Amino acid sequence: MWAILPAAAFVFLAALHLVPALAAARPALLTSLYGVQPQDAAFAMLQHRAALFAAVFTLCLWAAFDSTTRPAAAILAAISMLSFLWIYQSAGQPPRLRSIALADLIGLPALAFALWTAFRPEAR
Repeated sequence: MWAILPAAAFVFLAALHLVPALAAARPALLTSLYGVQPQDAAFAMLQHRAALFAAVFTLCLWAAFDSTTRPAAAILAAISMLSFLWIYQSAGQPPRLRSIALADLIGLPALAFALWTAFRPEAR
């Protein structure tokens, strides 16, 4: 039973990145997630960001089933989540982004576990 926990952590991390990744295919999500309108200059940048979230989602999901990809997936998820939380804090915790910050905060235990399982000596 314990052997499934690392896979579950990576599935959870993938799920955290799924909704923002979907914005690559459904740009209207960018407006609902971030309040950015299609005519705004930042809209194209956020579409690109959504494609990068798709990469995080894909690698985390892959890592759930292939332990050799776990170190890369854990690092990529850590960069994604921790950098957002740092930027969110540095920007004065904009209310519009609070739900995203909360999702990343909720995901931190899974991230810590994923990092630990990916880099513990027995994993190599």
